[in-house]
Amino acid sequence: MSDNAGRVRAAMASREGASASSKAWSYVVLTKPDVTFLVVITTVAGFYLGSSGALNWILLLNTLLATMLVAGGTAALNQYVERDMDAVMRRTSGRPLPTGQLQPRDVMIFGVGTIAAGALWLALAVNWIAALVALSTTVLYLGAYTPLKTRTPLATAVGAIPGALPPLIGWAAAHGSLSAGGWVLFAILFFWQFPHFMAIAWMYREDYARAGIKMLPVVDPKGDSTFRQIVTTSAILVWVSALPSVIGMTGIGYFFGALALGMLLLQVSLWANRRRTNARAKWLMHATVAHIPILLCWMIADRLAH
Repeated sequence: MSDNAGRVRAAMASREGASASSKAWSYVVLTKPDVTFLVVITTVAGFYLGSSGALNWILLLNTLLATMLVAGGTAALNQYVERDMDAVMRRTSGRPLPTGQLQPRDVMIFGVGTIAAGALWLALAVNWIAALVALSTTVLYLGAYTPLKTRTPLATAVGAIPGALPPLIGWAAAHGSLSAGGWVLFAILFFWQFPHFMAIAWMYREDYARAGIKMLPVVDPKGDSTFRQIVTTSAILVWVSALPSVIGMTGIGYFFGALALGMLLLQVSLWANRRRTNARAKWLMHATVAHIPILLCWMIADRLAH
């Protein structure tokens, strides 16, 4: 009997451990690691390009860890607000709140707590400008973009503003101000988001319609306005990407590299427009995902060369 009782206790302990591990992973999923990774690489780029002299690795580490907390907390609160919409979308129905892995109250506490911790960390260990930019990202994302998604297709343009702020966090952390170079990085990220998110929205337009989210492809079933926006912003991005060389942040090597990379993305956008299939939209999405880290790495490499 004692052996059986011992085995039962061991099995229960094992299940409890697995449950705790599963719940911990649910919190990780809640922070949208893929989006947070993009925040990290753009913040690093902003920090490096905004630095003068030797790189301050301790300051960079503090900036990244604190920014990750703010980004993760913002993602968590976004899922808290949109939990009912997430439940009816195939793409998001497996998230922790729709599946019941986490409870709304716990997610709200987690989100508010991580945002507050990250902002305080930035203010104390980095500077108040970086903290203010990070908090602005949260306020604009949750206070403007999120509620507008069910009201107007213009929400994407509003959402592109907080989406473009992470390099400014890095720039402010290293430079101590929001000067021209940081705003150029902001502009690059701003225009890049349109072909990226419109490609995703085209692939999942039925999902968005089911949830009542008025992304442009939902109200534009033929795709004329959607792909016009994709092509137009891709064309603008070609020239905006070259601005770092124009203002002296980078050299001529980056200038021509950025133009070539931008033209490649524009060609993919035009190719997707010729046959507006989900498959081509997916290729465009992959092209945008590859474009921004390559461009930023090219920018950093050019800076290192000089």
